[in-house]
Amino acid sequence: MQFSCKKSIFIYIFAIILINLIEKENNISKFDIDATDLKILKKLQVKARISNIDLAADVGISPSACLRRVRELESNGVINKYVTIINPLILGLGVTVMISVTLEQQVEKALESFEKAVREWPEIMETYLMTGDSDYLLRVVVSDLPAYEKFLMERLTKLPGISSIKSSFALKEILHRTALPIKV
Repeated sequence: MQFSCKKSIFIYIFAIILINLIEKENNISKFDIDATDLKILKKLQVKARISNIDLAADVGISPSACLRRVRELESNGVINKYVTIINPLILGLGVTVMISVTLEQQVEKALESFEKAVREWPEIMETYLMTGDSDYLLRVVVSDLPAYEKFLMERLTKLPGISSIKSSFALKEILHRTALPIKV
């Protein structure tokens, strides 16, 4: 029982350190976000192309105040970018693979080398540094199994320092959200 408590405390401290490192690496500034900002963000997440006049009306402020707030949210890094979400099936990219990668060593040089390489490959949609059994989790999108085999054999397995690769294929997408759960 005592070991379990010490382990939980260690995990908690590790999580705090990790969050601080992520904030520092991403230069996340402490920006005060009020209820009006949250309303703006909630609306923009589902309709990024809304006009400033319509957004201001929906949020209940003047268009000039709304535009000022949106620009402030952008300049402070709260709004990272605006994107268009495309249906991958229409483009023939119907295979989604979740890949767990374990490195031989978890030293800074090995981590940086791996991260630099995966940033270059357009098939990789998301990459996460993980705790637990694997070091990284990748979400890869390809057209078919031969395309995945080519990605795996010509790219991923060619990287030095990889200890193991485990692939899981998505059978069906049940839920894919892009909007964060903002409570107003």
